Amino acid sequence: MRPASTKFLLLAVFLPLLAGPQPTRAQDHPLTAREVVQRIQDHVGIPWQKETVDTFKAGDPDTKVTGVAVTMMATFDVLQRATASGKNLVITHEPTFYNHPDQFSEIPQKENDPVLAEKLAFIKEHHMVVWRFHDHWHLRHPDGILAGMVHALGWEAFQDKQNAHLFTLPEITLERLAADLKTRLELHTMRVVGNPKMKLTRVALSPGSSGMQREINALERPEVQLLITGESREWETVEYTADAVSENREKALIILGHIPSEQAGMEECVRWLKPFVPEVPVEFVPARQPFW
Repeated sequence: MRPASTKFLLLAVFLPLLAGPQPTRAQDHPLTAREVVQRIQDHVGIPWQKETVDTFKAGDPDTKVTGVAVTMMATFDVLQRATASGKNLVITHEPTFYNHPDQFSEIPQKENDPVLAEKLAFIKEHHMVVWRFHDHWHLRHPDGILAGMVHALGWEAFQDKQNAHLFTLPEITLERLAADLKTRLELHTMRVVGNPKMKLTRVALSPGSSGMQREINALERPEVQLLITGESREWETVEYTADAVSENREKALIILGHIPSEQAGMEECVRWLKPFVPEVPVEFVPARQPFW
């Protein structure tokens, strides 16, 4: 008969084996920014494009991640709030350095620009990493930005099964719908073209900045009465809609602002990201609306 001490020793050795393989603790293998991005590529569900803006914009990709801040736009304010909460990997939907490809050469003074230089210095000082998630978040099925915005508006039941950008709402006036959007999306400002008393049911939603051709193409559809978008040049879709109104056509345009028109889409990204990045905190850090 074995002594009691021997029994306890054997139990200590064999019980972990019987319980199966143990998960690797985060401190045994610190997660890097590069590994987080690799997981995103593995889970996004579409082939990764060779030509894309979805790349690292600042910082060392092999930096150990203390937390992930997901945002619509990596403004200086967002970077400050992210690092204050202990998060050093920022996943942003829109550019960080003031132009679509995030190229310093697009800025007149390049790296010598004082605003750009201070932003870069802050990122370096706090060992932050910035990575952009734009193209593939839009390309996945469903489009991550659109899905988040539809959820925020509560329009899932009104969405067209053939075209996810089209909606048939219960009849409402343009004025009342604009007020509802302002409340739901907590908008500081909004621009509307159209007759406030116009009754409508058919709406096209195009978050962000989709460009004149797509915007006017939506308004050309006979059944579309209202286009909701993020931003538009005033001599393009805005003028087109104003002319349509002057011609007594039932057309209208609501411009939400780029950030609020896509913000909920990056909140959706947090819900999607958390299950396969469990080692560190993943938090939505909303970009503040610039206009007041």
